Amino acid sequence: MRPSARSSTSRSNSVKHTVAFDDFAAQKTRDAAAARIEQLSTVFDRRGGSRVQGIGNEWSRLHYGGEFGLVPPTRTTTAVSLVFVQTKNGNTGGPNPGAFGGGATDQHLIYEGLSRVAADAVLAGAGSVHRDAFFSVWHPELVALRASLGLPRHPAQIVVSKRGSLDLDARLFNVPDVRVFLIGGNECLARHASAFRARPWVRLLPLNGDDLRRAFESLRVEEGIQRVSAIGGRFTATQLVHAGLIQDIYLTTTSREGGEPGTPWYSGANPPRLTAITSKQWDESGSSVVFDHCLISR
Repeated sequence: MRPSARSSTSRSNSVKHTVAFDDFAAQKTRDAAAARIEQLSTVFDRRGGSRVQGIGNEWSRLHYGGEFGLVPPTRTTTAVSLVFVQTKNGNTGGPNPGAFGGGATDQHLIYEGLSRVAADAVLAGAGSVHRDAFFSVWHPELVALRASLGLPRHPAQIVVSKRGSLDLDARLFNVPDVRVFLIGGNECLARHASAFRARPWVRLLPLNGDDLRRAFESLRVEEGIQRVSAIGGRFTATQLVHAGLIQDIYLTTTSREGGEPGTPWYSGANPPRLTAITSKQWDESGSSVVFDHCLISR
């Protein structure tokens, strides 16, 4: 039987996306391996007596200054961590957070590294999903650490969108070997249902108003998603906090002022309480950068 024109086109597009992704991944790996990553010094470490667990290998312990802390999931809850970089005056918004001053160390060791190396999935709001977006770990030493934890090469990709303002050509929607979960409002799911029928690796999950808890429960029970690294934006982060889903935040603060004014990582009226349990610092281009791991409570 001759394949239909539609099935032939789908296979052709799949091959095209796979080749493009392989090139993208190879470049990301080269960039991470070539980056100059500083060694962090410890300001304090107050994890003793807490349930925070440590992970690492020889390379990560050398650069991070010890084991990286993770809040473990429980039998009934998903471990969800926020990851943000902010300017000296507390702004997280802007067209290029990479210009805030965290440098290669924050990008490759923290943001695209230890904060997601043990994650089953990385979550982003629709506004953070640009055309080249694909959220994974790239430095070869951290790829090796992830493999040693028995995890797939790439975390699953989770996107949250209430109304469906999505770029369906974004890279993360077009890698058939990687699971994608779209948590969408009614408008979003109706708008894109037909497009995602051609992408069977994308699962659509309904968003119940602004409450993400039901979707996270489904991901945990049905898909085995027990640890999530949530990278923003700040409105999605605030939704997660209000839903009681966040246990901790990895927060990098640079010495530069700037960013879009009035864009703290939390955008609501009732900020949660942060308790710093680990603080690190390093010099980036002659300026100090601080990394804090904080527990979150309301």
